[in-house]
Amino acid sequence: MRRTLTQGNQVGNYKVIRPVTFRDHAVTMRIVAPPSAARYSPGVHATGSPPDSTTPPAHGARRRRGASPWLLSLLAVGACAPRPRAPAAATLAVDAIGASAPAPADATSARGPATAKIRANALGDSPSPYLRQHAHNPVAWQPWGDAAFALARARDVPVFLSIGYATCHWCHVMAAESFEDPEIAAFLNAHYVPVKVDREQRPDVDALYLDVVQRLTGRGGWPLTVVLTPDREPFFGATYLPPRDGARGAREGLLTVLRDLATAWRDDRAALVARAARTSRAAALATLPAPPGDLPDGAAILRVVASAARGYDAHNGGFGRGAKFVRPALIDLLLRVARRGGDPRAREMALTTLRHAAAGGVRDHLGGGFHRYATDRRWRVPHFEKMLYDQALLACVYLDAAALAADTALADVAHDTLADVARDLRTEAGAFIAATDADSLAPTGEHVEGRYFTWTPAELTAALGPDDARVAAAWFGVGADGELDGRSVLRVERAPDVVAAELGLTPDALRDRVAALRPRLLAARGLRPAPAPDDAVIAGWNGLAIGAFARAGRALDDPALTRVAERAADWLLAHLVTTDGRLHRTIASGEGFLDDYAYAIAGLLDLFETTADLRWLDAAERLQRGLDARFLDRATGAYFLAGDEHERLLTRARPAEDGALPSGNAVAAVNLLRLGQITTDDAARARGERVVAAFAALLEDAPTAAPALAAAAERAGDVALEVVIVAPSRDDPGGTELRAVVRGAYLPNALVLALTPPDVARLAARVPAVAGKTLRDGRATAYVCERGRCNAPTSDPAELARELAVVRPLVPAEDDAPPAP
Repeated sequence: MRRTLTQGNQVGNYKVIRPVTFRDHAVTMRIVAPPSAARYSPGVHATGSPPDSTTPPAHGARRRRGASPWLLSLLAVGACAPRPRAPAAATLAVDAIGASAPAPADATSARGPATAKIRANALGDSPSPYLRQHAHNPVAWQPWGDAAFALARARDVPVFLSIGYATCHWCHVMAAESFEDPEIAAFLNAHYVPVKVDREQRPDVDALYLDVVQRLTGRGGWPLTVVLTPDREPFFGATYLPPRDGARGAREGLLTVLRDLATAWRDDRAALVARAARTSRAAALATLPAPPGDLPDGAAILRVVASAARGYDAHNGGFGRGAKFVRPALIDLLLRVARRGGDPRAREMALTTLRHAAAGGVRDHLGGGFHRYATDRRWRVPHFEKMLYDQALLACVYLDAAALAADTALADVAHDTLADVARDLRTEAGAFIAATDADSLAPTGEHVEGRYFTWTPAELTAALGPDDARVAAAWFGVGADGELDGRSVLRVERAPDVVAAELGLTPDALRDRVAALRPRLLAARGLRPAPAPDDAVIAGWNGLAIGAFARAGRALDDPALTRVAERAADWLLAHLVTTDGRLHRTIASGEGFLDDYAYAIAGLLDLFETTADLRWLDAAERLQRGLDARFLDRATGAYFLAGDEHERLLTRARPAEDGALPSGNAVAAVNLLRLGQITTDDAARARGERVVAAFAALLEDAPTAAPALAAAAERAGDVALEVVIVAPSRDDPGGTELRAVVRGAYLPNALVLALTPPDVARLAARVPAVAGKTLRDGRATAYVCERGRCNAPTSDPAELARELAVVRPLVPAEDDAPPAP
């Protein structure tokens, strides 16, 4: 059953589901001695909940080069504390759109009165929702820019750089604990120039200093804390820091660290500056490209799968022993390998992970969509923020898995996820906002993580009555001893027949009861204070969402989903693309970055394949020309993160490793391969292959660091199909049957176009694959081709299914078997 996509109430300039107020809230980390390799492995957090991170801990990820002794002496390693409860006192209240809201009369920060009514720094007029959250801190924050570093030089003090984003839970915690603390703020203001950066607005600044901190400490996340010279060179790095010694079990807190660094700056400046220079040189050297290699073959791709298998949790799905990320880029690769028969483990790893995640607490079982990640290996307790990019990427892999496994339940997960996006993350104009927060207001006046999404038995009874509450509690696992201070995270872990027998129902009757009570629970939840939205509209993330809705419209035969994609694409082209083909990251910011271009192009290509409307192909090609003109590294064929006209930082990265999002270079490579396929432009195809080959050494050295790049290599090495269906009309029964066959096949590399004869005439000059494709005997006809070489046309759905089932093996039969885990 499909739900109607709805929208909600007006908030500021954007229409989201719920108007709410926002607050600043806080967190900690301890400074410890240099970590041992045994306890702190690169890319993996220590015990407890990690700081907010869009970089999932990846088993087998590249080991950072070992730090020299002088670097180790400066290590700031976060021994992550257990997830904190909200402070007992209410803190700063700020509207999510940025307008100040009066603080409660008794509102206090961690150690003093709230300052919500006083604009204390230079962030109040920032276009960034995250920076506006900090406009009332007593810290004299400056935005990133030449003026801040000139001030540091004039005052002869270092720069204290804090990087985060608007829905970052641990950023809120550190803000409430430290940046609202008058003593800490006074010391920061006296001895540093404090600079606040929104990683969503400046991904280049974030990427540079995140990489530095990861190399220094073996981990990264947000809030990111870095201390710099006035020349922007780092000499200290950490993530979350507690306010004082002993807080959250830490030996040293932020205030002690600040005092020690200020003393070192005064008494041992030369040593700090020399260390900062060496750190900067090391960061610059790390961005130098390895020599390009050959296009990775099937064996190289299978090594990625084998490496991932070593960290696979066969019982619970997912990878690693601690916090669980679904990792859409890796799942996408596994599905591709499963299709081509390269490694039998790939299918099991992908499908088990997706099914466990969908059943666990990491999924919102009432509203749809997914929370950021699970804090435990069983997917039970999530970190509750919802990011637009997660929803888009996860919807796509669930659609692909549904096609591979012929499992409509997986398709329903994708549909519900996009319904959640359309309801809660869409503006009135049709674009998409970035995220919703992890925390929400509890009846006590505290902001508590997950309060909006969790339930007690009493709340179920109040919403449903005792009989239905009993059903809901059994189905969703709600008990008196919930996981979060007595509150339960909804999840569906038990088999329906087991729950039905316990309740004295048949499985069908149980499913009907649950289907009826879900909207009632959702309505009751909607009466609670909801998590605040991050209203930033980011070009690249909108590109991902456009692609997800377009692909879902095609896969689920749902025109309403396609219309959502078209409306968002119209908004993006009207508001973020200039007449000369430049793409702005947001309305208020300058030119976008590699990811913005790559994701937007990908979304437009998806929309073209769904609608056969040439304006989307035209827009994609225009943006590709802009990307080539300003971001291309002509020496390697890869793309820089920042364009020619962006600020020049200490390094200029060519990103290829995946975090929560696939790397911009991997997506750009696929875009070029797709453009080559659509237009039969061999030069575009060759450029796409060159991007992949530029990072061949990365796939060899760190297989699971870049699964999106491996997926691009898989596409490049496949002879992709061109599938054209020509029907007399859109609603022709024969055409409907042929399109259903295509929808039921998993064809990740195919160009699929469903057309009428007028469409063929309109597209033939631009898309050679459709030229000459006509109705056979007046009937709907399917053409299956490989680079212009076509099978005999057919109107028989069974014959079309047989043709689509032919797959080229990833590794020829004479090659070695897949490597053992």
